[in-house]
Amino acid sequence: MNPDILRQLQAFSPVEARQYQSRQVQDDIPAAALDVDLSETANMPVLNDYFFRNRSIYVSKHNRFAAYPLHTHQFLELNYMLTGSAVEHVNGQRVQLQQGDLLLLDAGCRHAIAALGEHDLLINVLFRDQNISLDLLSRMHAQRSVLFAFLENRVRPQSPRGFVRFAGTSFGEIQATMQRLITEYYQDRELADTIMQAELTILLAQLVRNYQQPVTPLSSGQALALEMLKAIHEDYAHVTLAALAAKLNYNRNYLGNVFHREVGQTFSAALTQERLLRARDAIATTNRPVHQIARSVGIANSSFFYAHYQAQFGHGPKADRDGAGTLDL
Repeated sequence: MNPDILRQLQAFSPVEARQYQSRQVQDDIPAAALDVDLSETANMPVLNDYFFRNRSIYVSKHNRFAAYPLHTHQFLELNYMLTGSAVEHVNGQRVQLQQGDLLLLDAGCRHAIAALGEHDLLINVLFRDQNISLDLLSRMHAQRSVLFAFLENRVRPQSPRGFVRFAGTSFGEIQATMQRLITEYYQDRELADTIMQAELTILLAQLVRNYQQPVTPLSSGQALALEMLKAIHEDYAHVTLAALAAKLNYNRNYLGNVFHREVGQTFSAALTQERLLRARDAIATTNRPVHQIARSVGIANSSFFYAHYQAQFGHGPKADRDGAGTLDL
């Protein structure tokens, strides 16, 4: 972290000076930043897009020395523990943050923050891209493989928590990107907003790369489905349900029924999806002819390939080859 910016953040702001004396929150949120109707409905402050009047990303230091009450907002928020520690209560759950930790909060997430001490610097990064939510994480995983999609769906509750915590001790590259983003904001140099948007994109990709699925016990059916998904992931061009049934010593129909029950789609549909994902990646990153790519992933019928590609991605292979396709994130 730039030493001058760190000293700036460590210094007491006017609000912090008042909170240091009173130990009561001195709310510096302007009235224009509150959605009055939604606040009344939610019975708590609901923050709107006020912070993005002149920028696409807003960065601020959380004011220390007083507890901040329960609130929610219409944008996404990253809480980064630059130094010290903090306790937040997010959607009814207690979350402890240590130095280097990052908390990603979805729009609509309800959270409160306990009073911070003098050496606790919590940095808030707000952004509002309506196409980004916490579902970005699972969708980016699913873009890579139906195996990731299965694992994500298995551990996701019926009502999403709305937040993900990343431990700073494990993800040095995430900390480095966060600190570059913060530095760019406070230095306020030419093209700062453009560079910050690029850093945010890098940060989200790093979060996906470092995200670890929670480990929970598997039922016998889930374990069997996972074994089949691994086979699809590793041998997508050649694997068949009949060959897997023989290898695993199960009846073919029984194996297909277990897969459908646990994964929510047929073995054939999951295999086709995996093949299309692999084909799309090759189309976007190589100059190989599309018909060769289709055969290489295990789809010999061109009509089948083009029809299912259009259905899966909303456009044909040419859009991805030309760079005009929009990834389904």
